[in-house]
Amino acid sequence: MFHIDMKISVVIPTMNEEESIGEVIEEVNQALSDRDFEVLVVDTNSTDRTREIARSKGAKVISEPRRGYGRAYKTGFEKAEGDVIATLDADCTYPASSIPQMLIMIEKEGYEFISTDRLSSISKEAMGLVHRFGNWVLKTTANILFRIRLRDSQSGMWVFKSSVLQHLNLTSDGMPLSEEIKIEAIKKGINFKEVPIKLRARKGEAKIRSWKDGWENFKFLFKKRFGKV
Repeated sequence: MFHIDMKISVVIPTMNEEESIGEVIEEVNQALSDRDFEVLVVDTNSTDRTREIARSKGAKVISEPRRGYGRAYKTGFEKAEGDVIATLDADCTYPASSIPQMLIMIEKEGYEFISTDRLSSISKEAMGLVHRFGNWVLKTTANILFRIRLRDSQSGMWVFKSSVLQHLNLTSDGMPLSEEIKIEAIKKGINFKEVPIKLRARKGEAKIRSWKDGWENFKFLFKKRFGKV
């Protein structure tokens, strides 16, 4: 098997994820068992056993009291020691087992940023019709406004060289960071690729606010395109 001589930082934002965080970290530990890696759990004031469980599985827990999906990731990126950063949600939806193959693509094929495409083969159990339509609207809007060709603008699983962050202007502290980081990577000339993954049904309570978050993401695309952020 091809081994990568780089340290990997896996960043996972959490807020009350005790039902699933242990399983997510266990999957990461198994997937990266033969590599130099760290798991950073960026926790926003969990009131359950999320932090305790994460530490028991070997993760470093970083407290980030400021709310926001984007804020949590920015904090995790600042603390990450790895040459490569991988991101995952804490609800078991993303396959951590796919990370090694993406790492090989970065090392052997020269990619700097790999994002994942959930939408090419999505099940009703993993994402309902309303969410799929919303993702299509956001993807299409981003592609038109920025003249890019994303298949999934909202996926939250990425694997990228940490060195690319210095080139990206990430302004969002909320959900729009997911679309912003992809747009920035492509527009800044980072060697970017999307790969399909199999999204799984989430475990635990959903944190996303479908209409509110969708509208926020939609407005953000126009603000970013026309210089308002």
